[in-house]
Amino acid sequence: MTELFVPGSRPEMIAKAAVSAAAAVCIDLEDAVAPDEKPAARAHAIRALTTLDFGGRTRLVRINAIDTASVYRDLVDVVEAAGNRLDAVMLPKAASARDVEFVDTLLGQIERAVGVTRPIAIEAQIESAAGFVHLREIASASTRLTALIFGQGDYSASMQMPASSIGERDEHDEAYGGHRYHAVMHAIVACARANGLRCYDGPYAAYKDEVGLERACRTARALGFDGKQCIHPSQLAIVNRVFVPSADEIARAEAIVRAFDAAVAAGQGAAVHDGRMIDAASVRMARAILDRRM
Repeated sequence: MTELFVPGSRPEMIAKAAVSAAAAVCIDLEDAVAPDEKPAARAHAIRALTTLDFGGRTRLVRINAIDTASVYRDLVDVVEAAGNRLDAVMLPKAASARDVEFVDTLLGQIERAVGVTRPIAIEAQIESAAGFVHLREIASASTRLTALIFGQGDYSASMQMPASSIGERDEHDEAYGGHRYHAVMHAIVACARANGLRCYDGPYAAYKDEVGLERACRTARALGFDGKQCIHPSQLAIVNRVFVPSADEIARAEAIVRAFDAAVAAGQGAAVHDGRMIDAASVRMARAILDRRM
């Protein structure tokens, strides 16, 4: 449900993230690391992956974008040294199926060369106009692909949409009068579901704004996202709470399933529950909630 970003240049923060409440920890070699610190950040990532106990948390490294001079060394250095301790690579700014295929091919070559026996997964961030336009092709580009992620900041820049912060509603949203990112977020969820992938909303930059964070989480959950990325440990509790169904939601879903099962046993294709007609579609909706139980 939660992916916690931590700069690869800050080993002390990686150690704290490894024992946090996050479901996944992503060591960032991209935006959170200055250009001249990237070689050292790779070394810190390798050391963390090979020496720290992450418990049951998923271990990811976000590499640099395909069009940079850093991506080759990110993959070769980290995977050769720590591939057996790495669960997934996060690909930022995925703009086409070819971007995913490049990472897939290089991962396969490195895995064979150094004897990594468990395939390393790929999570792709959709952060540009090209990524939006090519979503269908990106989502089906590789069997390694396990998740699609919305990156609002870079997406806003790519679309030349004025925005004052990442993840927050601002005066431009008020001027628009609706949800400015609805189209791309809905498309990400649809392409993820069509291809059996998970989908995550991007981070909320104002990490002290709990009200705004919860609102953003509820919007993403309403659209069907599985969880949200976090940039600070203080955000984890809110994200975990919002994306896990409440006890009342679970009780209602269980009651719907029981009522429908009783109707089917009585030879009926529909039933009345809590003043509403329910049928097979109602049960599928209820089971979608039950599948999210922790």
